Amino acid sequence: MTATLATENLTAADRCDRCGAQAYLLVRLPSGGELYFCAHHGREHEDTLRESGADIVDESSRLASS
Repeated sequence: MTATLATENLTAADRCDRCGAQAYLLVRLPSGGELYFCAHHGREHEDTLRESGADIVDESSRLASS
């Protein structure tokens, strides 16, 4: 089972690997690689990433507090 990791304090400098928007999700792949996603692309790919065993740091809740 893959757990969501604690906050990593993603910053405005962290950009989505799909579209370049600010990243709110950091994905650590079982192979050792890392991906960054905006909230939109994180939701789009979340199920597949979890099925692959990726660990996901999700800071998209920060959007609601803005």
